[in-house]
Amino acid sequence: MRLSEKKIIALVSKDFEDLELWYPLLRLQEEGATVHLVGEEAGVEYPGKYGVPAKSDYAFEDIDPADYDGILVPGGWSPDKLRRYDKVLNMVRHMDEHRKPIGQICHAGWVLISADILKGRKVTSTPGIKDDMTNAGATWYDEAVVQDEHLVSARRPPDLPPYAKAFTDLLADQ
Repeated sequence: MRLSEKKIIALVSKDFEDLELWYPLLRLQEEGATVHLVGEEAGVEYPGKYGVPAKSDYAFEDIDPADYDGILVPGGWSPDKLRRYDKVLNMVRHMDEHRKPIGQICHAGWVLISADILKGRKVTSTPGIKDDMTNAGATWYDEAVVQDEHLVSARRPPDLPPYAKAFTDLLADQ
């Protein structure tokens, strides 16, 4: 399996968009990657927007992003909560500084905005936060998937197949 040596952080908090967490997470696992669900607290079951729960493996402060090969930020309403944690923003900044794959979909762009890593970047997101993305200095495209170096972004759940493929391909090439 081409990702058997890879470890990925998948951020989780209340009201994540169920498909935007589970679809890429399962694709990564199918490719052999180890995916850790990381939330505010370890061992907590966070409900998804549509009721599918996700139990965190670790708390934000329990992990060192240097031990990981990439990070997934699902959308839903959870990004508005996630971006309030310095530990989360530092994880995203670490991944960006070390050019490790960052996957964001839908409203997850809010986390990248708060981490201040979008200046001069090409991205997409749900159209509802297009202004937020451009005000943060990014160039926004209305496309299913936009890849700018190690940053892979997508708009919404119908874009999950090409998004998960782009993210897993990027990890395999690292």
